[in-house]
Amino acid sequence: MFDNKVLLITGGTGSFGNTVLKRFLNTNVKEIRVFSRDEKKQEDMRISIGNDKLKFYIGDVRDPDSISQALVGVDYVFHAAALKQVPSCEFYPMEALKTNVIGTENVINAAIANKVKRVVVLSTDKAVYPINAMGISKAMAEKVMVARSRMIETNETILCATRYGNVMASRGSVIPLFIGQLKSNEPLTVTDPNMTRFLMSLEDSVDLVIHAFENAKQGDIFVQKSPASTIQDLAIALKQLFNKQNVIKVIGTRHGEKLYESLVSREEMAKVEDMGRYFRIPADNRDLNYKKYFVEGEEKLSELDDYTSHNTKRLNVTEIKELLTKLDYIQESLNA
Repeated sequence: MFDNKVLLITGGTGSFGNTVLKRFLNTNVKEIRVFSRDEKKQEDMRISIGNDKLKFYIGDVRDPDSISQALVGVDYVFHAAALKQVPSCEFYPMEALKTNVIGTENVINAAIANKVKRVVVLSTDKAVYPINAMGISKAMAEKVMVARSRMIETNETILCATRYGNVMASRGSVIPLFIGQLKSNEPLTVTDPNMTRFLMSLEDSVDLVIHAFENAKQGDIFVQKSPASTIQDLAIALKQLFNKQNVIKVIGTRHGEKLYESLVSREEMAKVEDMGRYFRIPADNRDLNYKKYFVEGEEKLSELDDYTSHNTKRLNVTEIKELLTKLDYIQESLNA
């Protein structure tokens, strides 16, 4: 479906964008546009990749004009631009609102105006039962997507989202932090040893987005079933892989962190479609005529549980090591 098509990635110089480029540049895609506000990262990417299919657009999703101009002639959009760090969003929640919520609305509006065929909004497990500004802003981004999908009278532009947990070795995540501490012979700083997180590779995240492109109906949210581990076991696995004896130092939970993350709420589990490797969460397309919903409740809800990093498949240290060694980042770090 991508043959001879134009693809745009917002926040395209990030970890996700780089993985998308690896996947698509050697296919028959016509053009890939990288939209971001960091000219230095764009220059580095342009020099290192050196492919004429790659085009660069300086702009900010907060600016409707810049994203609208970049979307002229585009077929598909991966909307990955976001503020993702939990502590920084806690201290600057309005910045998270401007980028993650208003920026998402700007991308969607520009896509509809330019008759883009499909838009995938990248979301996060932190949007489910959010307790921090980052999660709240991402939950609102999902709500904006679903709300706008209800208003599209034709299916000329399909809006959908993907929601996933921690992407292993992505920029700013805990694995690069631990590896840096291991190589510097510093203590591994663990917030809470019993904290669990889903584990996905960057390749998995791209697979999920492609699945969404191929299967989405208006307003859908897609989730990949993923294993999880405790932060303590992840740290131990990395110590063993790198043959290091660094001590593990418990530093306490940071601003806005949860003990575990949820990918699908129990309310969503009541209507979810199990697609094997993925869950499809259809949009709630009820209108504001609430009266008819007061009479009959949803008994199924009381029988369900969330899909969380506490109740998904829990990996032990050996299994974590097997998963980690499949990552290019880990192999490159070990070789270095």
